[in-house]
Amino acid sequence: MSDWVDFEQWKDCARMERPGFVLEVRNAAGQSLFTPCTHFLQTPWDWTSAPVQFRLVQESKPSHSAPIPKPQNKS
Repeated sequence: MSDWVDFEQWKDCARMERPGFVLEVRNAAGQSLFTPCTHFLQTPWDWTSAPVQFRLVQESKPSHSAPIPKPQNKS
C-alpha cells in the first residue's frame, strides 16, 4: 500500500496505476471505496461527505461463488 494522497491530486491518479492494484478513496466520514482511475469519480449515493484522500492498494484476489442449487422436486 502507498501513502494517502490528498484528493486534490486525483487528476494525476493515472500515473499511480499499476497492474494488480486499485485505488482506495476515503471520505471525511471514514468511508472508502475501491476504484480504477477515472476522470470523474462517481461516489456512492450514501456518502454524505466528499472524498478527501486516496492511495494505491493491491487488488484482492477473485474468489469463486458457490454453485446455484438445483430446483427441488415439488410433488
